[in-house]
Amino acid sequence: MDLARAHGLSAQAVRNYEQAGMIPPAARTGSGYRVYTDDHAGALDAYVALVAGYGHRAAGAIMRSVLRGDLPTALAVLDTAHGQLQRDRETVDRLASAAVVLATSTPAAPGPDGPVSVGVLAHRLGVTPATLRKWERAGILAPARSRTARAYSPDDVRDAELAHLLRRGGYLLDRIAAVIEQVHAAGGPGPLAASIDQWRERITARGRAMLNGSARLADYLSFLELNRGDAPVSSDV
Repeated sequence: MDLARAHGLSAQAVRNYEQAGMIPPAARTGSGYRVYTDDHAGALDAYVALVAGYGHRAAGAIMRSVLRGDLPTALAVLDTAHGQLQRDRETVDRLASAAVVLATSTPAAPGPDGPVSVGVLAHRLGVTPATLRKWERAGILAPARSRTARAYSPDDVRDAELAHLLRRGGYLLDRIAAVIEQVHAAGGPGPLAASIDQWRERITARGRAMLNGSARLADYLSFLELNRGDAPVSSDV
C-alpha cells in the first residue's frame, strides 16, 4: 500500500489507525478494496508527526477531535502539552540553579557524621522545627522516624540545606520538592549537574518535534478548509 509505505508503516497499521479514528474512514470499491485519498494521506501525515512530538495518546485525541469537527478540543490538547513542556523547561532551569547552589554553597557548620535530630538541624539552618516539619509535609524531606523522634541522615541534611537556600531565593515549596526529587533521581548533586545538559537536549528535541507535528496538523486543517480530497492515492483490500 503506497500510503503505508510513504510513512514507513505496515498496511495493517494504517487499517488500525482508520479503525481507531486517527484517519477518516476509507471508501470501498465494489470488490471491497479500500480507497485512500489525499485526505487520508494528509491525516496520516499529521498523526505520525503528532505522535513524534506529543505521544500516541495526545496525538490520537487531537486527530479524533479534528475528524469529528471539534477543533477547540484538539487545540486544548495541544495547549496542555505545550504547557507541560514549559513546566519541564522551568524545572530543568531550577535544577541548574540548584546544581550551582550545591557546587558553590558552604555549609553553615561541619556536616554531621550520622543522623541528627530535628532540633539540631533546625538550629544548624536557623529555622524552627515547625518549618522542617512543614517541608516534610511538602515532600521535600523524608527523615527516618521512630514513635518519638525524627532522625535526619547526612543526605537529609544536604536536602534541607538546598531547600533552605532555594527558599531564600523565592522558590515555592512544591517547586523545591520537584528539585529535590530530581536530585534523588540523578543520584546526587554531581550526577545532577552532568544530567542537566542531556535533559535540556531532550526538551529541545521534543519542542522541535511538537513544532513539526503542529505544522503538519496545520497543513491538514488547511486542506480540510479547501476540500476533502478527490484523487485516490492508493487502494487496498
